[in-house]
Amino acid sequence: MIKPTFLILAVLGLGACDQVNQKLGLEDLAKKEAKAEQEAKAVGSACRQSGRAIEDCYSIYGWLPKAGIYTGWREMDEYMRENKLETIAPQLPPPEPPGAKKKKKAEAAGEGDAKADAKADAKDEHKAEPEKKADKH
Repeated sequence: MIKPTFLILAVLGLGACDQVNQKLGLEDLAKKEAKAEQEAKAVGSACRQSGRAIEDCYSIYGWLPKAGIYTGWREMDEYMRENKLETIAPQLPPPEPPGAKKKKKAEAAGEGDAKADAKADAKDEHKAEPEKKADKH
């Protein structure tokens, strides 16, 4: 009798714990939406500061809410105009489309095979040369 009561109390006590809910993947919907909204605002601000068009931000970060991206972009635009800040050019190359990485890896693997074949041919030539020299003497 004591064990089932203790078990029920423990489950109810842990059910309210945010850490346990996160571990189980049971996140509060309001918190999740607020987090996504804040992330979208940050992305929108970063896009504006780097001089990226708002449409590009929408397409790159399609999983974030567009309203949040726009809000962040607009706030950063106002801030940059007030403080007469210039856009910052990105130091990294623009991200590649999702399908492009797979194609390059396949091509690189093909080049790697070609390089390996060339190395194997070169080794075979080096092995063949000493045999020829031995035949000449």
